[in-house]
Amino acid sequence: MPGNDLALLIEAAKRAARIALPLANGAAKYWEKEDGSGPVTEADLAVNDMLCTFMRNARPNYGWLSEETEDNHVRLEKRHCFVIDPIDGTRSFINGEKSWAHSFAITTDGVPTAAVVHLPALDHLFVAEIRQGATLDSKPLAVSPQDVLNGARVLAARPSQLPKFWKNSQVPNFDRQHRPSLAYRLALVAQGQFDAMITFRDSWEWDICAGALIAAEAGGVVSDRWGKTLQFNKAFPMTEGAIVAGPLLHRDIIDKSNTH
Repeated sequence: MPGNDLALLIEAAKRAARIALPLANGAAKYWEKEDGSGPVTEADLAVNDMLCTFMRNARPNYGWLSEETEDNHVRLEKRHCFVIDPIDGTRSFINGEKSWAHSFAITTDGVPTAAVVHLPALDHLFVAEIRQGATLDSKPLAVSPQDVLNGARVLAARPSQLPKFWKNSQVPNFDRQHRPSLAYRLALVAQGQFDAMITFRDSWEWDICAGALIAAEAGGVVSDRWGKTLQFNKAFPMTEGAIVAGPLLHRDIIDKSNTH
């Protein structure tokens, strides 16, 4: 991996935490984005500015895709690309909750190759490198062995239980729970704390990319809502939802859903 990309992401996450933590618990100024996509805080922007300087100086030939940077298609000309969410779970950050995360990844030809999901308020660091496995605080991760959706512990928003998303309008009987940060949801599946993560809603790449590699390296199958392998650094950087689980459970979710 060029110049140890994973080490770069880990150092970036530590630097991001030093900026964000003092501004957590309602200390940061915040406002609603003009496009109606939700709130942003001074911490989001400060972290993004630091990352843009630190990471791009370290890898000047890499593309750049971040929630808090105006996008341009120069990144599409690059083989490698940073995919960055400075703070995933901004509402949680504002509200003084602990489940917000720094979510950083690097892709090569559209495939995640290094990833970090860092939760400074919980002191958790999830990392993964392609074909090298995934860890939480240096301990190996593995997805749960749950193989059917009925009775599974699933991280999902409330709309996932609407009948329209399931064959014959039959909603499976799964235990739905929620975490605001998509990156954290994927990491929790990688950890085996939950059996699956489902979102049928289109999602920004920066919310999904890092967690996708961590879950995959922990033995999970990661796809869009149709069951297709996710690709990143696309011209329009959204995924068509995401389904993440161990192989048998993932197959059961796809079989029961009304999305193929």
